[in-house]
Amino acid sequence: MELDEIKNLIEHLQDTDVTELTIEREGSKIKIKREKFFASFEPGPSAAPAPAADMEAKGEAEEVNQNLLTITSPIVGIFHRAPSPEAPPFVELGSHVSKGQVLCIVEAMKLMNEIESDTNGTVSQIHIENGQPVEYGEPLFTIDMA
Repeated sequence: MELDEIKNLIEHLQDTDVTELTIEREGSKIKIKREKFFASFEPGPSAAPAPAADMEAKGEAEEVNQNLLTITSPIVGIFHRAPSPEAPPFVELGSHVSKGQVLCIVEAMKLMNEIESDTNGTVSQIHIENGQPVEYGEPLFTIDMA
């Protein structure tokens, strides 16, 4: 089984409730298993309605943030900023990136998954340190599209 086929299987399984898949073909066996993680929900104190002035300020903040895109982890794994320990990082803070450009690698089950930019822009924030574990949906980068 080719690496591209395995990556394709993993991508298709992400949107399903399947947590384990075993395939045997031509003397090879591959097992894909993922854990389901549920964030704990702790209700906080109920907030009082915001005054009109605060609502206007929030509206302005939302307009500013419309130019920011957060790239999140599509899988659980280990975050790598570079293709190897000796290589320079794919991107640095302030780097200009193009849509489809590799930003990092998330290693899951010994498979290296390249995470690409969804847009053109500038890296305005790197949320994870190299070598740290990441969870599904965890922010990796913030891209300023302005």
